[in-house]
Amino acid sequence: MPGRTDTGVLGVDIGGTKVALRAERAASAPVVDPGAYEQPGTVASRAYERTLTWPAGGAEADVAALADAVDALRAESGWRLAAVGVAMPGTTDPTGRVTVWPGRPSWAGLRLDKALRRIFPGSRTAWADDGDLAALAEARHLGADDVVYLGVGTGVGGGVVLGGRPLPGAGRGSPEVGHMVVAVDGPRCDCGRHGCLQAIASGPATLRRAAAVRGAAVSFAELRDGLEQDRRWAHDAVQPSGTALAAAVVSLGELVDPSVAVLGGGFAAGLPGFVGLVAREVARLARPGRPAPAVRAAALGGLSSLHGAVALARNLTASP
Repeated sequence: MPGRTDTGVLGVDIGGTKVALRAERAASAPVVDPGAYEQPGTVASRAYERTLTWPAGGAEADVAALADAVDALRAESGWRLAAVGVAMPGTTDPTGRVTVWPGRPSWAGLRLDKALRRIFPGSRTAWADDGDLAALAEARHLGADDVVYLGVGTGVGGGVVLGGRPLPGAGRGSPEVGHMVVAVDGPRCDCGRHGCLQAIASGPATLRRAAAVRGAAVSFAELRDGLEQDRRWAHDAVQPSGTALAAAVVSLGELVDPSVAVLGGGFAAGLPGFVGLVAREVARLARPGRPAPAVRAAALGGLSSLHGAVALARNLTASP
């Protein structure tokens, strides 16, 4: 085990159903190719990872469970955490209070800044939109300056990088890609509006549609297997998700003209052929004379936001 004087940085990717944590040695150079990491959890490792599924209960129970997972990670690594970066899907106000998060409604009103200080006393902490951090991590991996990112999971998040920097910039909010209206008469979103991208293309929305088509509840594993086995019900459930995401990509292309659209998130990463479906739909919807962005699978898989959170923590250690 590393000595108790070793320091680390921690990335925390908060999701609607689970949390991913990754601690790395503070002195290690950042790496954006997951295959280049040593095996997490080994004595010689630069990285330790842990995943937490949210317990039943409200925001305080969630915070307590996160604190327990962090304590376990500290004990495993033996590191003092110099800085912590958090990828956050909910909306926070300038005081650090969560204003709205449909994925975990009980978090509304939670003082995220105070919760992080409780969990990480003595560590520098910062949080940013999970889509922004994922977009930045993927753009750096690609070496591209202009990228849009869409992450499909419990919801649909996203971010835009222009000129190598997240749009629109610190303190001015983040692009809410999942709440782009792509079907005015579409299903009701958690936000209360109809036709938002995530109301059609998120993991839960796709599974609900699969259950309606199949006539029985469908798990993610069953949907994945159905696609692999070329089942009609599985394709019928997934097609609207691909079309909705393609509509968002084409619309973003008209607005900001990125060179690449990156599709990530755990749900999208786990469905065979899903990125290809979106790419074909983008080509179909593209306007003549206006090339649509190239569609690529996230190089970091479902871990784009987590890698971005680690990068945010490293930035804190480099700041005065």
